[in-house]
Amino acid sequence: MIPPFHWWRTVFWLIPAITVYTIMLGAVSLLSTLWERDGRVAHGCARLWARLILATTGVRTQVVGLDRVPLVGSYVFVSNHQSIYDIPILFSNLPFQLRIIAKASLGAFPVLGWHLRYTGHVLVDRARLGATTLRQVGQLMRLGHSLAVFPEGTRSVDGQVGRFKRGLFLLAVEAGLPIVPVAVIGSRHVMRKGRLMTCPGEVELVVHDPISTSELSRDDVTGLVDKSHAVIASALAARGPRVDALNATGNTGREAVA
Repeated sequence: MIPPFHWWRTVFWLIPAITVYTIMLGAVSLLSTLWERDGRVAHGCARLWARLILATTGVRTQVVGLDRVPLVGSYVFVSNHQSIYDIPILFSNLPFQLRIIAKASLGAFPVLGWHLRYTGHVLVDRARLGATTLRQVGQLMRLGHSLAVFPEGTRSVDGQVGRFKRGLFLLAVEAGLPIVPVAVIGSRHVMRKGRLMTCPGEVELVVHDPISTSELSRDDVTGLVDKSHAVIASALAARGPRVDALNATGNTGREAVA
């Protein structure tokens, strides 16, 4: 069977274009580390990279609730995970100095991995979120940076919010960083897990009120996990059907998404 139009578009247009964006902006971000230590130029490169990817793909994002979060301070933005496009969506639309927690093995990848390693992102063995990771997060706080994390640990196939892992929430409590639940709705229609094809799409990013961790202890982590999960799942249940309908009627030639 002949692949659909969006497969050809992905393979022969989007992948080459994104490769060029990554190499060029990754090189600039790495060069910026020679004279800048707080990573702001590198983050600017990452935001431009994200916006170029979304524009090239045809992803339109509506942001709701951003005014709930003061622009001063450091946060842990906790998001559900529907697509590899979630990182560009967050970087493009959240006006904060964002850093991610990524697998240590990614640091060995040319350009992208080097960018992560040398521009302030936290590269860890996710099974060992210990004292070293906490020190790195403390350094981010001193610089006024925030973290963007996906506590499901993997992308959702059907769009439902999976179980959240406790480690990242424990890290936030020990660092005293507020949790900001963020619901990404509709990105699975752009690129579904296990499929080499992207489609233009409509995405909503719903930002919720920060949850303070300053008075919480390790014993409160389970409740914090449950509350964050419930807030994000509720947003998906309330707004997901409308976004799904927009994506179902707004594109032709896409594969069906469950």
